[in-house]
Amino acid sequence: MRTIITGGAGFIGSHLCDALLARGSEVVCVDNLLTGSADNIAHIRDKKFTFLDYDVTNYLYVGGDVDLVLHFASPASPIDYLRWPIETLKVGAMGTHKALGLARRKGARFLLASTSEVYGDPLLHPQPESYWGNVNPIGLRGVYDEAKRYAEALTMAYHRHHGVDTKIVRIFNTFGPRMRKDDGRAVPTFINQALQNEPITIFGDGSQTRSFGYITDLVRGLLLLAESDLNEPCNIGNPQEMTVQEMARMIIEITGSKSEIVYRDLPEDDPKVRQPDISQAKERLGWEPEVDVHDALRKTVEWFGRAGS
Repeated sequence: MRTIITGGAGFIGSHLCDALLARGSEVVCVDNLLTGSADNIAHIRDKKFTFLDYDVTNYLYVGGDVDLVLHFASPASPIDYLRWPIETLKVGAMGTHKALGLARRKGARFLLASTSEVYGDPLLHPQPESYWGNVNPIGLRGVYDEAKRYAEALTMAYHRHHGVDTKIVRIFNTFGPRMRKDDGRAVPTFINQALQNEPITIFGDGSQTRSFGYITDLVRGLLLLAESDLNEPCNIGNPQEMTVQEMARMIIEITGSKSEIVYRDLPEDDPKVRQPDISQAKERLGWEPEVDVHDALRKTVEWFGRAGS
């Protein structure tokens, strides 16, 4: 099998490269390194692996046969998509269009990396795929939320109008090795602050909830979805909901840090709750998370410790 992964040098994309190469697949990683890193794929020494430094908002050409296109190119953390709002909108719209066009030309399956952010600040809890969301289209976070919502609409249009075998995954909070310490999301930020014995910064009062899952569970779910006959969106995430404050305290305990928690104002449109309904993933894919959050955090802390040494 030959797979194209846009955003393949990013956190999730690079783990997908590893998983597919381990299966014997040929992998073409396409990334302009805006938020991805060459370090994430520097360890790959496989003759079946090719890296293309390229912006997928331009015309996307890859020679030869292609069996699967995984579209993961996009800034994915608030600090990134607030820094690059236009680029985020462009890759969600134009980048998705180019990636879908490639899949159509090659007769390949297509998987879109969407996000739980399409649910916005949800009024329904937990969130099933049938929920349309509560998104502020002109808020600061709207550049990411609406880019992904448009990408989902475009993907379904290609499925219905052109007959492309498309998949859509709505990814919930995921963590693990290869996240940037300046990523801006809760887990890498808290770990980096704890390892430095710096104050751990929580926005709001810490009562807002998230559902944190480990990267290996996500990758396993992504590959099951890619091989499935499911064309509608599918939640992949850990239904074990916890508060942001609970996550911070767990990281302090694991690291043995002397850090104290400090509180800052909650950003605009920051979701108060987030928890996936994974009934569909269980029934259609036979998937549910296997890695305990505490154990996953230990592995991630160890990686951050090595990366910082």
